[in-house]
Amino acid sequence: MRRFLPAALTLLMTLSAGVSASAELKTDITFAKVGDVTLTLDAYVPEGPGPFPTAILVHGGGFTKGDKTSYITPLFKPLSDAGYAWFTINYRLAPQHRWPACMDDVETAIRWVRAHAAEYKVDVNRIALIGESAGGHLVSMGGIRAQGDTAVAAVVPFYAPHDLFRRAEQRKEISEGLAGLFGVSKEVSDASLQTMKEGSPFYKLKAGLPPYLLIHGDKDDKVPYEQSVLFQEASRKLGNTCELITIPGGGHGMGGWKAVPAGATYANEMITWLNKVMVKK
Repeated sequence: MRRFLPAALTLLMTLSAGVSASAELKTDITFAKVGDVTLTLDAYVPEGPGPFPTAILVHGGGFTKGDKTSYITPLFKPLSDAGYAWFTINYRLAPQHRWPACMDDVETAIRWVRAHAAEYKVDVNRIALIGESAGGHLVSMGGIRAQGDTAVAAVVPFYAPHDLFRRAEQRKEISEGLAGLFGVSKEVSDASLQTMKEGSPFYKLKAGLPPYLLIHGDKDDKVPYEQSVLFQEASRKLGNTCELITIPGGGHGMGGWKAVPAGATYANEMITWLNKVMVKK
């Protein structure tokens, strides 16, 4: 099912997202139904014949909140201006839905985008998976698990919690969101720590991954900057391409980066990197 926005609201969103008059922004497109849950996405298709480089966007929110039009929205305009098709998706949230429901939904969205490539002018050889915070964790895991109809050409995790085990040990507890996601107690135990390790992209790293670009503020008080530093080091040791853009003075959330100098350039740097690694075939 597709719901098209009223003309006035469409125009407002079009202008704010940097979408040209001939481009299309379609909202609330159903990409899956799981039990009684309907999963939807919004799709932006640039003007022209395509096929276009494409981004699948995964929002944050601690695995318990947020949706396709929250947190991730600062990326809409840069991607539109750069001529990218993009899809921003919903996924099932904890604690109502436990792991790996959210991961399954991200992979289902990748399959849907690939299956509808002709309709939305998607270049299936140039699909990037981009997520922030909890969504960064999901895209990071998605890149590691990617194969066949879930394959992607690049992965961009923003301030992602790659190592849930390390974070739990540091905090001496498991956050409420993660406890709900994995169905464990907030108290640290051998069993709960093992669950955190199993759910961490860091411990799933292997050779032969698609290129990764990590973007993280060095003043992040929610997900420590070291999470990206250590992930990059481990990935590179395996021979993978893994770059890191540091936002000096940046906290948790790209929406707050406007206050720091580097906050004005990260999106352009991301686009430049994507254009370099996702070469048109």
